[in-house]
Amino acid sequence: MLFRIEQRLLVFIINCFFMTYAFAAVDKPFIVTDITSFDEPWALAFLPDGRLLVTEKKGKLLIVSQDGKKIGPVSGVPEVDYGGQGGFGDVMPHPDFENNNVIYLSYVEAGQDNKRGAAVIKAQLVINSEGGALSDIEVIWRQNPKVTGRGHYGHRLIFSDNGYLFISSGDRQKFDPAQNMKANLGKIIRLHDDGSIPSDNPFVEHGGITSQIWSLGHRNPLGIAFDEDGQLWNIEMGPKGGDELNRVERGENYGYPIVSNGDHYDGRDIPDHPTRPEFTPPKTWWTPVISPSAFIIYSGDLFANWKGMGFITGLSSESLVRIEFNGENAHEAERFDMGGRIRSIKQGPNGGIWILEDGRNSNKSRLLKLVPRQEKSIH
Repeated sequence: MLFRIEQRLLVFIINCFFMTYAFAAVDKPFIVTDITSFDEPWALAFLPDGRLLVTEKKGKLLIVSQDGKKIGPVSGVPEVDYGGQGGFGDVMPHPDFENNNVIYLSYVEAGQDNKRGAAVIKAQLVINSEGGALSDIEVIWRQNPKVTGRGHYGHRLIFSDNGYLFISSGDRQKFDPAQNMKANLGKIIRLHDDGSIPSDNPFVEHGGITSQIWSLGHRNPLGIAFDEDGQLWNIEMGPKGGDELNRVERGENYGYPIVSNGDHYDGRDIPDHPTRPEFTPPKTWWTPVISPSAFIIYSGDLFANWKGMGFITGLSSESLVRIEFNGENAHEAERFDMGGRIRSIKQGPNGGIWILEDGRNSNKSRLLKLVPRQEKSIH
């Protein structure tokens, strides 16, 4: 117990150092341009022609130019169950969008008896002068089971270089489903682009929902990204303390809610990761929390010295956290105070970093673009 307290105290001191160092900096190594604003934006994605798709939690999908012009809404989007952390979620064009015009959207749908869950649709997007329209809509995945409450949906989307669709699925604040192999809550999901199950998924022989699972024991995974070697990483919110960055590997169990480097909100203890070595521990973790909301691994040339590094957006920390990787390990290298809750992040076509403010607890819900400050070198 004494060792555990000392370990947590050391992490607290280190994290406070990073916060003090970053927040005391007068100049950031980038220039921030205010592009436009939205009503509770949640995610953004770039189309091959450079235009953006932006989701708003209340149920809108918008097409936006890089100079901030809102070309218009997209019609035919599904009805969302808006409230709490729920509503419209992520948006992702198919890797071959230029030829098939297919996009993917995650959102929260209502069920019976005041239950709800995330879902993912695949649809054709036709763009016109007034915005666009969806057609050939097909639901290809659902959280199962639907449960009460309005938190921890996760529902971030990403494609691997070899064409698999990965979905992050939160535990819906129900704890035990993250370890239940007959539920897809608290898991990372791997599918073909049409929603079918790959034959080499780790638990495919069990069939049903279990066959979707790539990894388990996650809490609220709100960011997933691939590094330059094709390795998947995820960032997830811990409970009271213990936000995690995980190297996500096939079939691995990350231990929640059996272990966590945080505790329950009511003060009850959760054993730390070192107490249960059969579970895969995070590569780095945060107490105090950063409240991670999204994650990219930068691959562009504009921020040349940041190539291959990770960037996590923070809600309560109102920050942009830079991550350095060292083989299979990772650590926080730098933190920038962004002056507001940050909900989402994407790398733009020319290497700029684009972020969305969350809009909660303030009137800030802007789309911002980050480019290097030329007179400063970036380390």
